[in-house]
Amino acid sequence: MLATPTLEGLIIKNPRLRDGRPIIAGSGVTVRTIVGYYKLGLTPEETSDEIDLDIASIYAALAYYHLNKNEIEADIQANSEESLIKEMSQPVNA
Repeated sequence: MLATPTLEGLIIKNPRLRDGRPIIAGSGVTVRTIVGYYKLGLTPEETSDEIDLDIASIYAALAYYHLNKNEIEADIQANSEESLIKEMSQPVNA
């Protein structure tokens, strides 16, 4: 008899993977990546097609985001600031 899939274990956090960010188990895709597509207006089905993940994983990532919105938004903001600092510290080619 096959086990019935559950939501438990679809999203994992491991300090050794993706700097401890929550990821879709078995894929390495971060929840914030899925949130990026969501914020661009893609449907979960379009996101699933775009990054070749099953639809259940996309919905699990979105559920995690909505349950942990402050955590994910803070990570997105911190990453944006890091990118800006790196960009601004690059020498300008004359």
